Amino acid sequence: MQSTSDPARFFRRAEEELLELSIDSQRADWIYSTYINPDTEELSSRALSRLMQGTMRLAKEATSIPVSRLGPEESRKARLLRASLPLLAPSDPKESEEVARLVASMQGRYAKGKYAPAGAKEPLDLQALSHILEESRDPRVLADVWIGWHRVGREMRPEFERYVDLANRGAREVGFADTGAMWRSRYDMEPDAFAREVDRLWAQVRPFYESLHAYTRTRLRATYGPELVPEKGPIPAHLLGNMWAQQWDSLTPLLAPEASDPGYDLTKLLVQRATTPTGMVRFAEAFFVSLGLDPLPPTFWERSMFVRPRDREVVCHASAWDVDFVDDLRIKMCIEITGEDFATVHHELGHNYYQRAYGGLPLLFRDGAHDGFHEAIGDTIGLSVTPAYLTQIGILSSADGAGDDLTFLLRRALEKISFLPFGLVVDRWRWEVFSGAIGPKDYTRRWWELRRQYQGVTPPVPRDETEFDPGAKMHVAANVPYMRYFLAHILQFQFHRALLQSAGVAGPLHRGSIYGSKEAGRRLGATLEMGARKEWPDALETLTGERSMNAAGLLDYFAPLRRWLDEQNRGHPVGW
Repeated sequence: MQSTSDPARFFRRAEEELLELSIDSQRADWIYSTYINPDTEELSSRALSRLMQGTMRLAKEATSIPVSRLGPEESRKARLLRASLPLLAPSDPKESEEVARLVASMQGRYAKGKYAPAGAKEPLDLQALSHILEESRDPRVLADVWIGWHRVGREMRPEFERYVDLANRGAREVGFADTGAMWRSRYDMEPDAFAREVDRLWAQVRPFYESLHAYTRTRLRATYGPELVPEKGPIPAHLLGNMWAQQWDSLTPLLAPEASDPGYDLTKLLVQRATTPTGMVRFAEAFFVSLGLDPLPPTFWERSMFVRPRDREVVCHASAWDVDFVDDLRIKMCIEITGEDFATVHHELGHNYYQRAYGGLPLLFRDGAHDGFHEAIGDTIGLSVTPAYLTQIGILSSADGAGDDLTFLLRRALEKISFLPFGLVVDRWRWEVFSGAIGPKDYTRRWWELRRQYQGVTPPVPRDETEFDPGAKMHVAANVPYMRYFLAHILQFQFHRALLQSAGVAGPLHRGSIYGSKEAGRRLGATLEMGARKEWPDALETLTGERSMNAAGLLDYFAPLRRWLDEQNRGHPVGW
């Protein structure tokens, strides 16, 4: 405690301690995520518990430093320290260990979840079940798969209830109202002000989502009939081609306009080239290198997990890692040779390049300007995966055809715009859980109320409190805040438009790519190097020249599709 009399000395010591604890936790969690068994689960939970206990102790020490003694940089470090982890456990060691075990257990239950649909020879994992939802058009099969996977939440429900209690105790010990308020405090504004900012952004994009929803409902009604899809009202979630109805792009063949030209099939092209998982990652690395950024270190290729091992359970959910918080960069994926995973690999490397760019900053600044920035960087690169880019790297030839603009935009809207309300719901629900606005007896009921309110979807069958449907989403089971993804789906278009301008790329936003632009790379690199040292409006201004998040870039990108959807929806109800 004596070192708090010298704030600079205190933060040096705090960051040294946190770095050691964080590396230990990262290594243990990597082993657990890539080799799930009871021993690795225990090691991971213990390392996380030590990190939470250390963070809690240091955060309390920081609050004892008079504000008048803190300079601007130290004041920022003090704020970031209090909310540096998405989970703060109570200072009681036993409770800290308990909440860490609960999170590890819920994550393990999710990762090991399987279900055997009717006619299957053996239980299928989430990837295989998701393929059925994407490809089948039999509503009975879709309902069976949807219901079967959602059972994964049942057993973790008691664990989740206890986790909420312990997490809130930890957040309150360092001055937050609850864990949800702690998460919202990371956005350089008061928690309530951030909630209002989210509402403002949603209001900008809601009419576009409602138009896409109405068009999708009309086409699905024509496919499945009025007994399954109403003329107006919410859409049954299992018909939307995704386990959580969060992305609808697999429905493109059903929803594309007549006589449309879908153009190339990226999955088919990758398969024809005999592309390997490592080859997919090499393409993504080459994109960043084309911007003037350095290649990934050799250890990345030695230590990453690119494919699902055959001999053990792993967490297949794609993620990017910086194990030593300097340059031990890795990704963890079960890569499949698909267009979707091609984009996902570009996204994950966006995290890695961000991590390396700020690796020389003091530890508490080694993070994104806010977590939405971290998610948006890779997605911004993904928006440059266009026919122009694919032609430049030799995947696409003029003979393959780029397709028409309308189909291209519809497919991308079914991927991006359909996600926006789900991106809101996951944390809106958790904010209410953490605040106590909803209790355990109403978890599932309120989950579906919010999904109907924002997404306009309903479950295929009635749900009650014997189920725990939020637990069927990895981020809920693993204590990962989700609002970052909503923000990223706004920011990526704002970033994309600004970077295209800096690269001197003219023409429609949806056809432009920054591949090969050193000027776009310079502006991007300058933003990444800032890490969390400055508040996010400063980072946003560096990249875009603007100081507020805005959906204008998104609306500009999709303008032709928006006009077309409005025409298609004439005479049909919009909304639910």
